[in-house]
Amino acid sequence: MSNHVHWVIEVNINDGQLDAFKSLMEEMVTATQADEPGALNYEWFFSADDTQCHIYERYEDSAATMVHLGNFGAKFAGRFMESVTPTRLVVYGSPSEDVRQAMAPLGAVHMEQQVGFAR
Repeated sequence: MSNHVHWVIEVNINDGQLDAFKSLMEEMVTATQADEPGALNYEWFFSADDTQCHIYERYEDSAATMVHLGNFGAKFAGRFMESVTPTRLVVYGSPSEDVRQAMAPLGAVHMEQQVGFAR
């Protein structure tokens, strides 16, 4: 097992916000890749009709997760929440209490790993 913290957040794209959301997505991906070495995966997936997006994120540990959450809150959260409506957030791993508290407002469901491996 590892110290990685990862999640899938599922969102519905608000009416009329697809272009703004896709532009924001590009900005967020570029910033995360450039500024957050502890971000291991940051992948965005769209439904065929562009009404839903699933975002898979994986971080080295809780400290790297908090760096990302801080950057997200300071730079992107307002525009993100204007563009989408979150419908589900499932967090995997054993995040710190700080991470759990930071994700609580989105109704995060936490899943603790029991067995398995990552390569």
